[in-house]
Amino acid sequence: MPYDTSIGSFFEARFSDENSAAAQNVRVALSARGLVIRFERGGSDLVWPYGALETSEPLSSHAIDALVSYTYQPGASLFVPHGQFARALAKAAPHLTTRAARRRAAVPWLWAAAGVVAMLALISLAELSPARTLARMMPQTVRASLGEHTVQSVTNSRPMCDTPAGSAAVQSMVRRLSGEADHGPAFQVVVVDWDMVNAFATPGDRIVLTRGLIEAAESADEVAGVLAHEMGHATLLHPEASLVRVIGMSAAVELLLGGGSGTLANIGVLLTQLSYTRQAEEEADAEALKRLEASGISAKGLGDFFRRVSKMESPDGAETPRSGGFMDMLRTHPPTLERVRRVEQAHQYPATPTLTPDEWTAFRSICISKLD
Repeated sequence: MPYDTSIGSFFEARFSDENSAAAQNVRVALSARGLVIRFERGGSDLVWPYGALETSEPLSSHAIDALVSYTYQPGASLFVPHGQFARALAKAAPHLTTRAARRRAAVPWLWAAAGVVAMLALISLAELSPARTLARMMPQTVRASLGEHTVQSVTNSRPMCDTPAGSAAVQSMVRRLSGEADHGPAFQVVVVDWDMVNAFATPGDRIVLTRGLIEAAESADEVAGVLAHEMGHATLLHPEASLVRVIGMSAAVELLLGGGSGTLANIGVLLTQLSYTRQAEEEADAEALKRLEASGISAKGLGDFFRRVSKMESPDGAETPRSGGFMDMLRTHPPTLERVRRVEQAHQYPATPTLTPDEWTAFRSICISKLD
């Protein structure tokens, strides 16, 4: 056959395929078209184009041999025990090199990273919260259990207030704030015999009011405003979302799968140490104002209560209330002057008192039997 100047030096090699019981000796060379395989028995040369070549091990600059296969000839392989050939092949077919292999291995990770970046960007643009999304996936039974453990941990076994007339007044306020056609969470509101001025929401749509808060209020509208704020936290899953942020995704997944009683109890204690973000407080305030308007209850009561408690905690009139004392997580208070201004600027609408005078008297006396 005529001498082909495009073919380089030949190297001894071993060729095997499905048609041969044993490997046979061949010679192989690099050419412009691809690998040229020449058989000792004669016949036409076999040409394997570079683009369809594969190797069992990527070719490095220190390779001493090469084991090559061809995509379009399954079962066939070519072993060339020459480092010079392996290095020359690496230059002719760069996709067979270790660098190319590393690049291919990195591609899935790069796509995954790009996906994460895109997801975070989408979440940011849509103002979504991954923690709140995970909180929504939490089973109601788990949320309810978390709420129970939290109430027990926070109240420290203080007695619950539960006079018939007082409890009826509480439920009347809850029903009005929830709305007759409300299909949202069934709020469970309890009053604790505690002189601390506070209220807080827990997972599972549970809300706690303290005796101190009720005694500090001068009208049912003030308590309704505070209760609407806590309903906002519960509706927006702020307690659950705060929990997810603190315990991390792995522990949150355990909760999604049911969680053990020990896990729930420990997390119930942890919840007493968390704190809401400024954004969460603003969201709860906005929810409270919408709920009060929908219920026909004046938002002025909420503003009045915020203003008075702010003076109680900052008698010098400073914007920032004194810190310390009660847990800062479940405290949706102390209110700031900024919150007062937000309430004062709220839309005006027709409103009626939250409770009748008799109901308000019963509400304020709900803990009387506990003090006797």
